[in-house]
Amino acid sequence: MTAPNGAQAAPVQADAAPDLLYSEAEDDLRAAVRSLLTDRGGPAAVLADLESGRTHDTGLWRSLAADMGTAGLLVPEKLGGQGASAREAAVVLEELGRSVAPVPYLTSAVVAVTALLGCETDRPEVAGPLAALAEGRSVGVLAVPLPTAPGTLPEPAVRADADGTLSGEVAGVADAAAADVLLVPADGPYGYALYAVDTTADGVRTEPATALDLTRVPARVTLGRAAGRLLAGQDTARAAVTGALLAGAGLLASEQLGIAEWCLSETVRHTARRTQFGRPVGSFQALKHRMAALWLEVASARAAARNAADALATGSPDARVAVAVAQAYCAPVAVRAAEECIQLHGGIGMTWEHPAHLFLKRAKADEIALGTPGRHREALAELVELPAP
Repeated sequence: MTAPNGAQAAPVQADAAPDLLYSEAEDDLRAAVRSLLTDRGGPAAVLADLESGRTHDTGLWRSLAADMGTAGLLVPEKLGGQGASAREAAVVLEELGRSVAPVPYLTSAVVAVTALLGCETDRPEVAGPLAALAEGRSVGVLAVPLPTAPGTLPEPAVRADADGTLSGEVAGVADAAAADVLLVPADGPYGYALYAVDTTADGVRTEPATALDLTRVPARVTLGRAAGRLLAGQDTARAAVTGALLAGAGLLASEQLGIAEWCLSETVRHTARRTQFGRPVGSFQALKHRMAALWLEVASARAAARNAADALATGSPDARVAVAVAQAYCAPVAVRAAEECIQLHGGIGMTWEHPAHLFLKRAKADEIALGTPGRHREALAELVELPAP
């Protein structure tokens, strides 16, 4: 059995229970990533960068992806990666969610890497870009609109000619402005196919859009007879793109978990220190109830996100169900946690100077990324044969 990351997975028993606990190696990875992000200043540093107009932290990406080696977690060792799994990548995304770090980890190290692993990796056209992404030497982005959900591949907006040149326009491609290589689904002589296009090639233009979430900016990609390299065609290409979107949606839940955890922790910290009528506001029963209810939701979101990561890592036959459950649940929890964080911070939570708005914006953008909660509920109903009335 082959796992979604392209590595060989252990056989899965039909009645095998998912492992929702963190291993010692995963805890060590978390500590390393958190230490790096803390040294870089966390959300406060992200806010300062946004004020300077910078939307991607190339220094942080280099440290995280290349120096620490997290960009290759999903890539087998024989292909130049770390030979880990979606469980480890999920831990990284939890920490990136806690810091709203402006790095293309989800789009490059998860979605683009998984798409390449779904192609024939023994071909130089595939092995070269995959090794570069795994080593953190380049950033790859799958050129599909950010709201595209797994299992709902739209007809390609790009046309491929017989000589491999690509023409067309794709809107809403997350992190396209930071990409070195675009993985472009196109329709052409081979039918549905996947091509690699260097962003520095002639005929390639990316125009960043006005975005709510300034830490993951979508862009419009325009290709005017740009030179493309064929990666896969027909069924292989469709399966590669579908697998990439599934992995992205499943691990996005871990980023949403990280957002919710930071918002809850920051809210508890603030209400324990903020006093009113001579006592901490967090001691008021009404606020206690709200934070307790939020804690329960975050704990449930952790279970859903971990279940999705474990299902992807083990190649479980229930992976699609686990991903649909995780996205249907974790996306609204992240938004609710961010809203509660802003409201319970009072006036300061509404200011630009406090980073709470970064988490709300990321949570709202994540809510429509790779399928809305409603779309995932519809998919779940079909998967478990419970169609909506």
